[in-house]
Amino acid sequence: MVKTDPDDIPEPDRVPGAPHPRHTDRVIGQDHAIAEFTEAARGGRLHHAWLLTGPRGVGKATLAWAIARWMLAGASGPFGATDTREARRIAALSEPRLHLVRRSWDDKAGRLSAQITVDEIRRLLSFFHLSAAEGGRRIAIIDAADDMNVAAANALLKVLEEPPADALILIVAHQPAGLLPTIRSRCRTLRLSPLNPAQMGNVLSQLGIDEDAEALAALSDGSVGEALRLAGQGGLDRYQQLVDLMATLPRLDRPLAATFADAAAGRAGADGDPFDLTMTVLDRFLARTARAGLMGAPLPQAARGEGALLARISPDDHAARAWADAQARLSARARTGRAVNLDPSALVMDMLLELAHLPPARSALPAKG
Repeated sequence: MVKTDPDDIPEPDRVPGAPHPRHTDRVIGQDHAIAEFTEAARGGRLHHAWLLTGPRGVGKATLAWAIARWMLAGASGPFGATDTREARRIAALSEPRLHLVRRSWDDKAGRLSAQITVDEIRRLLSFFHLSAAEGGRRIAIIDAADDMNVAAANALLKVLEEPPADALILIVAHQPAGLLPTIRSRCRTLRLSPLNPAQMGNVLSQLGIDEDAEALAALSDGSVGEALRLAGQGGLDRYQQLVDLMATLPRLDRPLAATFADAAAGRAGADGDPFDLTMTVLDRFLARTARAGLMGAPLPQAARGEGALLARISPDDHAARAWADAQARLSARARTGRAVNLDPSALVMDMLLELAHLPPARSALPAKG
């Protein structure tokens, strides 16, 4: 077996195209969460375990690493400062008082493990045991708890039930409802919110992304991680293609639909999977269209002409239900199609044809009698 060069191993807790959260020096748009944590720490009410929740990509891991830098520097100075010796060690993953739990690399299989296993939690226990003699604050970051298998979750529960002295466990969770209720009950929750367009623009500017921040914020639901993925894969252009196609309803432009569907069949590569991107923009379109029937066309727009299109095809609650039902059906069909390796182009074309035959809006129905 040939061991993989550590420099070639991908980090499972890093969004492609963005620096790892430990290298991010600011937490943007989460001032309320920062204030809640720092007030608890300064007031002597620091719980031993914190559950950082919120949509994927809104800064949960960035906040966890900023907390680690601040706490290990003595909870003094600017929050999350990166110019301390502790911060430099943390950035290099050489800080002896910090332990990171994440999916590990499987040299035998040549890929990242699909889950956080019980062995990773056992290493966390060893970290707390071996570092106890040194005294002082010790911190663990688990990113993400959603990746734990059952054995790992049960092992973590034992740690939370009998927390080591001076231990601080920061648990990142994208979908906390999927965790054991007993894990949730032993943690204090910090809820993070999606970023608004101005905050999104600030983050994207820092990362050197020059795409339309308002459109990315709208399409990503305020998730920086999702915005970076969409920006790196041409997501805005792909969404614009879909909006232009759906603007041909009720007589769907078949050649244009075929071109759109064929683009979903490309080979997956370092920039992502064309089928996954297609399903992402389709799912976003259906969600935004359903929402428009209840709340009006969304602002900001995620593509040129989107507002007028959604107002036309989803003007009322009757239409909203039809589009929402379609979103649920097509999402399930996409998962099934992926599992059985259906042709992506044919699958997407079938979905587009179904959308072309949705029931009309109530306002478009002929009057009874």
